[in-house]
Amino acid sequence: MSLLVVGLSHRSAPVSVLERAALAADAQAKLLQDTLAAEPAAEAAVLATCNRIELYADVDKFHAGVAELSTLLAQHSGVGLDELTPYLYVHYEDRAVHHLFSVACGLDSMVVGEGQILGQIKDALARSQELHTAGRLLNDLFQQALRVGKRAHSETGIDRAGQSLVTFGLEQLAGREPVEAWAKGKRALVIGAGSMSSLAAATLARAGVHEVVVANRTLDRAHRLAEILSEGGTGTIARAVPMEQVATELTRADVAVSCTGATGLVLTAEAVAAGVADRTGAPVAVGAARLPAAGSPSAGASAPHGSENDTDEACPLGLSGGPGEGAAVGRGVGFSVMGEDAVAGMDAATLEQHAAWVDNAPAVRRDDPQSEADTITALAAAVTATGRVPERRGPSLVETGNVLLALLDLAMPRDIDGAVHRIDGVRLVDIESLADASADAPMADDVEKVRGLVSDEVAAFGAAQRAAHITPTVVALRTMAADVVANEIARLDGRLPGLPEKERAEITQTVRRVVDKLLHAPTVRVKQLASEPGGAGYADALRTLFDLDPQTVAAVSRADKINEPTDQNATQTDPNRGRA
Repeated sequence: MSLLVVGLSHRSAPVSVLERAALAADAQAKLLQDTLAAEPAAEAAVLATCNRIELYADVDKFHAGVAELSTLLAQHSGVGLDELTPYLYVHYEDRAVHHLFSVACGLDSMVVGEGQILGQIKDALARSQELHTAGRLLNDLFQQALRVGKRAHSETGIDRAGQSLVTFGLEQLAGREPVEAWAKGKRALVIGAGSMSSLAAATLARAGVHEVVVANRTLDRAHRLAEILSEGGTGTIARAVPMEQVATELTRADVAVSCTGATGLVLTAEAVAAGVADRTGAPVAVGAARLPAAGSPSAGASAPHGSENDTDEACPLGLSGGPGEGAAVGRGVGFSVMGEDAVAGMDAATLEQHAAWVDNAPAVRRDDPQSEADTITALAAAVTATGRVPERRGPSLVETGNVLLALLDLAMPRDIDGAVHRIDGVRLVDIESLADASADAPMADDVEKVRGLVSDEVAAFGAAQRAAHITPTVVALRTMAADVVANEIARLDGRLPGLPEKERAEITQTVRRVVDKLLHAPTVRVKQLASEPGGAGYADALRTLFDLDPQTVAAVSRADKINEPTDQNATQTDPNRGRA
């Protein structure tokens, strides 16, 4: 077994990188085909979820495999290899098995213990089987990962350690309230009708929302989901609308959940602002920065060059504030990047322009000009490669104020413009903020039990794979021995043509028993040795000692693969497949 996995996840990369590296379904298929065409890889599978992109392959060369898989990930994700490399992780052989089993159990999820990953692993296996890129190793691996994940959920309390991403997101929106109390009587808009959106709609219905509106590009799927919700016995009203009506429904919704496969934004900041404005009857400025309060370390009231009483030279970005924003009436306000999100989304050139303005400002209008200018300049340099400053949202931005519209974005790349958090009355929870919140989530004692289960299963899987690796050699050895017996009996027939059939049968049986007894101990022992770590060399030793024809061994392996069940029902017909 030479299993290799190269990937990136929420644990190794920022959400902004994961978002840019996200692979659409057609890109995943092309990646699989190109991986199989690459020299080091014999099998391939892609596991792509909201917060991970992993490429699994059976390779014959480790270093060449790492280089090839990393290059292919970069090519198909559209993120340059130099930029992607620092965020990639590599696991090989038993460590790769341990990683996938941990992922299947929810140990590596953003929300520990969530079970949705099992469906995503099943989809990854089905895709590889459909494209014929999964052979014996990856079929065994992914089927066993599904069994391990199911064991973890049925035999331990890992479900108590975490919850689905949907539930966790709704809890973040609800804040200190129970989700049921927060959701009761609300109107919900669910954008998308896939598995995650369907789970969100069902969770909201169980939580007691008054109405769920499902919007989807394929209206039939939206209608089917609405019918299921209506028949669920929760009392929630459910209806379906086309995507063109999202803007209208947004003016009525109290909460909106979006999880689509779109490559662009589904809800722009302008659309959200319009929805809130229509509801309140008052215009809402899009992109207005929340400025530091008066007297805060990052607040700096703008003042004129030479005198506080003259008109201030305007900030080149047009960021100014009035009363209540830490500035006197009639005077502009400068801002500091430290602790503020006003610079989120700006390009490097604009940041440099503002840094120069701050640097040339008189001391009377800012507290620490050098620190502020240096910080902005550093940010500008840091985003030269990506081109934009990522949105930054602290807890205070999502937990304060009167919330008119709560938004949950579970898509990767994002469906909802990150700038909506600047709109008064709007609360946004997305993958990035969920990652921050989950870092402090408590771990249940059952997590340790699952880790022990994973370790045991990894050892069993490795032993089974190593034993299977030597099986063709053992079969070839026994085939050779059978041929020797057959040739000797034929030779005996030639020398003693009149030998009675009874005596001939007895001699044949005796010779076979002698051969079987001579081979029994070494073949049993070599299987035991081969199942241990580092036991792969015993097959080579056996072939060398008995001068076995490599083509005969290869023929046994090919025949074994032909008889191998590769469809998704294999686990049902052979429940012990892939296990020691």
